[in-house]
Amino acid sequence: MPRVVSLVPSLTEAVAVTAPGVLVGATDWCGHPAGLDVVRIGGTKNPDVAAIAALRPDLVLANEEENRAPDLAALRAAGLDVLVTEIRTLDQGLRELERVLAACGAPRRPRWLVEAEAAWEAVTPVEPCTAVVPIWRRPWMVLGRDTFAGDLLARLGVRNVYADHPDRYPRIPLDELRAAAPDLVVLPDEPYRFTRDDGPEAFPGTAAALVDGRMLTWYGPSLAEAPRALARALRAAHR
Repeated sequence: MPRVVSLVPSLTEAVAVTAPGVLVGATDWCGHPAGLDVVRIGGTKNPDVAAIAALRPDLVLANEEENRAPDLAALRAAGLDVLVTEIRTLDQGLRELERVLAACGAPRRPRWLVEAEAAWEAVTPVEPCTAVVPIWRRPWMVLGRDTFAGDLLARLGVRNVYADHPDRYPRIPLDELRAAAPDLVVLPDEPYRFTRDDGPEAFPGTAAALVDGRMLTWYGPSLAEAPRALARALRAAHR
């Protein structure tokens, strides 16, 4: 059985539920599955390289977006094997999940992955609409081009106003976001924790969909439930 350290919360959950016992370390942000008992090795942006090396992992799981290149270089310099994923669309995510699970010794494709593929193949788009999708405030940042979350929303009938922006996560002043006049503002609860009292008030007169950030941005077992959960939140906002 390989010894694996994960620097990506989504991948931590995917590996933990598919190949129990493989993970020996994960970040402080890896909160799923609940009760995961592994050594915590810092954050996604500031992992403790020495602590990771001390665990003697056969493999370290990372992501080109969530983890910093200097940290990955330091892990490789310590003699560790680092598998770096790139996930910017659903299809790419499904392929990368298969690659990760195979590298972690999973003997077969897990049921949750089969169910996730089926759920997204059968997805029924909601009423077509335009949206801005903030992921942070102070300053305001939104989904731009080429993002996993943007691809999921597009499959549900939501056209991201900033899908063609040169940046993947552009900083856009609030007055410009309002001037874009979207049909909807989609507010996830991570990385910034938007709530009914923190976010919608910035877009008066615009319908707001509060969505579970894990359903929108995580690639793992949550993908099987995500199309239904996201569609419910979008339809509720349209009412």
